[in-house]
Amino acid sequence: MRTEHVPSRRAEVSGRAPAVLVALAVVLGAAFVLAPGRLAGIGTRGGPSSRGGLVDGLSPAFVSYWESGDRRVPADLQRLVDYWSRFHVVKGVLSAALLIVLVALAVRLWKAFLRPGRRAGGGVAVAAVSVSVLALVSLAALMANVQGAMAPFSSVTSLLPLGEPHGRLADAIGQIQQGLAHHPGQGGRNAPVLEAMVDDFGWYHAVLAVLASVVAVVLTVLSVLAWRRFATADRSEVRTRRTMRWFGVLSVLLALMVAVVALANAGTAADPAPALLGFYRGGM
Repeated sequence: MRTEHVPSRRAEVSGRAPAVLVALAVVLGAAFVLAPGRLAGIGTRGGPSSRGGLVDGLSPAFVSYWESGDRRVPADLQRLVDYWSRFHVVKGVLSAALLIVLVALAVRLWKAFLRPGRRAGGGVAVAAVSVSVLALVSLAALMANVQGAMAPFSSVTSLLPLGEPHGRLADAIGQIQQGLAHHPGQGGRNAPVLEAMVDDFGWYHAVLAVLASVVAVVLTVLSVLAWRRFATADRSEVRTRRTMRWFGVLSVLLALMVAVVALANAGTAADPAPALLGFYRGGM
């Protein structure tokens, strides 16, 4: 009796697993959208408790930093930068968890689709492709949030109203543009602040260059594994061979695209001033 019930229990557990993974993905996706702003504000003293509070306080704090002429970030702006770093840490953790769940679900779906003897399963294939695309989106979100967490100053400045600055912010942006246009030959009282901004912007792009390089290597390895599986599969396994061929092609194409991103960001990291000028001119 015991041996008769074991297979059915295993089948039941196996059948429940995709549903559990889908439920986890939904919960994590909702948390990714709704939770970071609230969680990042927990336990802060004198800092913002939400993204709205961050945006409201960013412009005057940024202008005060620029006008100070001191390379060190003042306390009021540092609190905003720290909040933004925590915001990205929370989103990074959630996107990493979501990526793990989606990869696990995609692997199960592709295995089900490629199971020997299984009849054509268009619905399973569509689900597997959809989950795989969502996993790639989660990977991109993870990279962006790791970048934001590791270089929060440059990241938070993207929230400045650079398209339509007013008052002291407009004056500061104009001075920054002028300083960057003559970098590194600019002088004046604001030179230390400008240099700190250029250095941080270089670090911001260096982080993404490293992340993209790692992802490109992983995708290349996956492409090699897919082609190896294609080569070793029996010719009668038409579905497996066709799927592995597509995996191999798409993986290497994605690896090339990500490698281009890595190279572009490495170039910006080596000479960040021109790109930072473009940013303050509204080019990003």
